[in-house]
Amino acid sequence: MELLRTASELHRFLAGARARGAVAFVPTMGYLHEGHVSLMREGKRRAATCVVSVFVNPTQFGPSEDLSRYPRDLVRDTAACEAAGVDALFLPEPGELYPPGAQSWVEVTEVSQGLCGERRPGHFRGVATVVAKLFALVRPDVALFGEKDWQQLQVIRALNRDLLFGIEVVGCPTVREADGLAMSSRNAYLSAEERQRALAINRGLGEAERLLAGGTRDATALCGAVREQLRAADIREDYVEVADGATLRPLSQVAAGQQARLLVAGFLGRTRLIDNAALQG
Repeated sequence: MELLRTASELHRFLAGARARGAVAFVPTMGYLHEGHVSLMREGKRRAATCVVSVFVNPTQFGPSEDLSRYPRDLVRDTAACEAAGVDALFLPEPGELYPPGAQSWVEVTEVSQGLCGERRPGHFRGVATVVAKLFALVRPDVALFGEKDWQQLQVIRALNRDLLFGIEVVGCPTVREADGLAMSSRNAYLSAEERQRALAINRGLGEAERLLAGGTRDATALCGAVREQLRAADIREDYVEVADGATLRPLSQVAAGQQARLLVAGFLGRTRLIDNAALQG
């Protein structure tokens, strides 16, 4: 596996890689877990070459968020990429992606509204900007993202479409622990007691899915099933919302045949966790 730290090193590597076939790309912020590894494996399945980036992007963190304490372990990350068969690991310094005097931003104006976009002002501008920069550098044929960050996935799909990158953006299913907790780098912040309480998020999503299967289409009732579980576990709600799966516009009902999404964010102490579930009308 090649370790690449500059754009010029990346370009030299890709010049040879493209001669061998398609290139897959998995952008990450590191502290990799099995969810990330599943994206790498899918990238290897879809392309001759798989490139992974590890970059904790400062522009998607708010002033009171966890940039300084975001978990980092480059030795472990490198080993995980090697074990997954990754061909190149791109490890840029901030100045490589944000050169001195940088003043250009990318903003996706509709699907970034509400949900995490409302609660974390500027977050998706930072996400869209860094992903656009990475897409411009790597120029992959296919890029893979987890469905746990559902709103982020829709932002990136819109970015890819609107800026004419022509990349196949693939959303891969959320990978969960054996007890149902969605894998997340921020799970490292949780105490053993908080981790047990965090299971209420997935329980709530499961209750809502069962209600829908039983004929309940009212969004208030579906969200109520989640809120009940959050309250029982003393998880502070950030949002619970039923939205159209593609546009993320809020829904009051899940219509027959509609592809909807139930999205949840909550706090255990200072740790913010997100999750979601597909709701097939």
